[in-house]
Amino acid sequence: MSKFSQPSYKVNKEPINLFWFRRDLRLHDNAGLFEALKSTRPVLPIFIFDTLILEKLEDKKDKRVQFIYESVLSLKADLNKLGSDLLIYHGTPLEIFSHLLKTFSIQKVYANHDYEPQAKERDNKVSELLRAHNCQLLTFKDQVIFEKTEIVAENGNPYTVYTPYKNKWLQSLSDFYLKSYPTKNYQHLFFKTKDISVTPSLADLGFISESWIYPAEELNSNTLIKYAQNRDYPAIKNGTSLLGLHLRFGTVSVRELAREGKKLSSVWLSELIWRDFFMQVLWHHPQVVKQSFKAKYERISWRKSPDDFQAWQEGKTGYPLVDAGMRELNSTGHMHNRVRMVVASFLTKHLLIHWLEGERYFAKKLLDYDLAANNGNWQWAAGTGCDAAPYFRIFNPQSQLEKFDPEAKYIKTWLPEWGTKAYRTPIVDHNFARERCLTEFKKGLSLT
Repeated sequence: MSKFSQPSYKVNKEPINLFWFRRDLRLHDNAGLFEALKSTRPVLPIFIFDTLILEKLEDKKDKRVQFIYESVLSLKADLNKLGSDLLIYHGTPLEIFSHLLKTFSIQKVYANHDYEPQAKERDNKVSELLRAHNCQLLTFKDQVIFEKTEIVAENGNPYTVYTPYKNKWLQSLSDFYLKSYPTKNYQHLFFKTKDISVTPSLADLGFISESWIYPAEELNSNTLIKYAQNRDYPAIKNGTSLLGLHLRFGTVSVRELAREGKKLSSVWLSELIWRDFFMQVLWHHPQVVKQSFKAKYERISWRKSPDDFQAWQEGKTGYPLVDAGMRELNSTGHMHNRVRMVVASFLTKHLLIHWLEGERYFAKKLLDYDLAANNGNWQWAAGTGCDAAPYFRIFNPQSQLEKFDPEAKYIKTWLPEWGTKAYRTPIVDHNFARERCLTEFKKGLSLT
């Protein structure tokens, strides 16, 4: 199958609208889909496996692609039950929309907002193409509760510090922002078709399927009730919601989750607020993708040490909590939130390696990788971002282990050689690394 594969669909000139699924792989409580179904024309859903994205993925067993693929097939099956279909394409958005414009009489294309720089550029190009054919791309807020300029300071500027942002977020919250979009009431308006289109296989996309069980998309109420007391302990099963993967690809509704958080756990709700915060930071400051939010931190003499970086990647630093976290990541595509902070701090402070190196590695490995959150959290740990931990806050990996895994249950799960002669000695002394970090940060930040 060629890179641009098209469903076997006959030319149809009945005026219709399209709904373009992206990071919103669900029929229920979907803002853009709701708006599309309320329009006056039948709605035909599409999904595009974008080769511009897929070709950059080195691991052809990438479970994220498999998760998307299975979620898309589930969507297609649900639409088939409604007498409609999901047209699944493999190619670049521009070439696919060029084909669609020749095949259908498209009046409007509906989708949901995406806030990442590359996605914004993609949407601008698609919008230009559609306008040239008297068609329109309409997008709506669906990934977050508040976006763009909805939460700003009194002077109209976007917040760059979390706490005042959070306070304004909570003050602004009302039932209006948490209401669901009742798409089920309008499902009879999907484009009706008996012609089921050809679907590319995962192999056609260039990826290999593996047997794995991803986290359930149901939110465990008991987890939320105990979230504040359990969230920092990686050995506790279901101490966190494990919904990051589903949030990333929109198989769950953030509005539904926020309603539960508001009802059961203000601490867990704060995690959703952090997500909104980092999303609006990325929107207003897209340069953070490749450079520190606080530009002066680029003056620091970051180390280039392939050996140290490899030891960190492989979980062979001699610091048990760091090593356990990295092995969990490499093995499962997941890492506990508390441990993520420790391993990020270790790379940037103990090894003095630029945060972008770690951020890019997480981007390859994390199943729930989200550019805004990943970038924001790495810059927080390194001290280079907005509202970041100060550079002199340096996690002691041993103290973190004693505090959050006192019985070493988490450590023993991922480090079978821990406590034996086979476990390596630390690649760097903590006290030495701390002093080196403080010295280099002070030196770099004092430069004019």
